[in-house]
Amino acid sequence: MANTIADRVYRDKYRSAMLEKILRNNLTAEAICEVDRSDNKRIQNPYGSQPSASVQAISGHYITDDYVTTDDTLTVDNEVIVSEHIFDFEEVLTHFNMFSSRTEEMVYSVANRIDRFVLNNLCEDATGAYTTPVGGFTDPVNIIEILSNLLSKVAGYSDVYKGLFLVLENTDITGFAESQAKSGYSFADGALRNGFYDSQMGIDIYVVRTGTFADETLGTTSYTNSGHRVFGVKNVSTYASPRGIRWEEKSVSGKTGKEIVVWGYIGFKLWFTKTALVVDITLA
Repeated sequence: MANTIADRVYRDKYRSAMLEKILRNNLTAEAICEVDRSDNKRIQNPYGSQPSASVQAISGHYITDDYVTTDDTLTVDNEVIVSEHIFDFEEVLTHFNMFSSRTEEMVYSVANRIDRFVLNNLCEDATGAYTTPVGGFTDPVNIIEILSNLLSKVAGYSDVYKGLFLVLENTDITGFAESQAKSGYSFADGALRNGFYDSQMGIDIYVVRTGTFADETLGTTSYTNSGHRVFGVKNVSTYASPRGIRWEEKSVSGKTGKEIVVWGYIGFKLWFTKTALVVDITLA
């Protein structure tokens, strides 16, 4: 007997819970960007010019500076979408929960595309730049040097209190794992017992799958990010997802079963006045 969620109402409740769980727990974009889920198509730049204090002899007089805004907007102009058709016989004759399985796979697919879109935009728009020593992150000898150099790129900025991030692909962590295990004392002991640490030298490390940073076109933008990674200050960019991710389940003429569509509207902006706080890393 097939194990299915037969009632549409229960399937909708299940999808809603699964969407929130997967997107919140698995999106790197959610961890390093501000997230705007309002219905705004255009979001204005939240940052203006930096005020500049002066030191002077005591006089009680001052000169008033003009506050300058930067004309910079985030426009939601892309969508991520995936669709599948589940025939009635596929659901009835399988001995597992077909709708549950396909819903999870579709949402993971959406999450992967959102991360690729956000991370490639972030890397492309960064004005900070750094080239690693030969071997990049895969050579354990390089790790401390790379992290130290990256920290120096943003040290002293007031926004650093928001936290720092480094996004790598899974093939990069071999050098990290070996470096952590050999680092000495309690940190090395912890790495040897528990494996790869996702935070080092005050930097939160996020790992995505190979091929996330790529030379490709996603929606309205083309990227040349193969061999690149990204580092920077958290929450100086905004990822927009109006109303979050949605879905439809509908009957299709000429086919049994249901067609399922999962989609969402997305936009991204690394704000102009903060681009130096994000570093485009080139692997050597």
